[in-house]
Amino acid sequence: MNNCLRELRGERAWSQAELAERLDVSRQTVNAIETGKYDPSLPLAFKIARLFGRPIESIFLPDADPAEPR
Repeated sequence: MNNCLRELRGERAWSQAELAERLDVSRQTVNAIETGKYDPSLPLAFKIARLFGRPIESIFLPDADPAEPR
């Protein structure tokens, strides 16, 4: 799943550790989400969306399915 979490965090000049503290997760979890190695649970995705004041779908985008027409 693609996401713009790194960009949103950067706009606020938050470190990964600061974002992790605000979300009550580890810095490693934030890093894994940002690099696409981990997809957040739905409750965590909602928490992230609320923190940034944006809809989930504006932060998290499904990977493009090569079988789907563009």
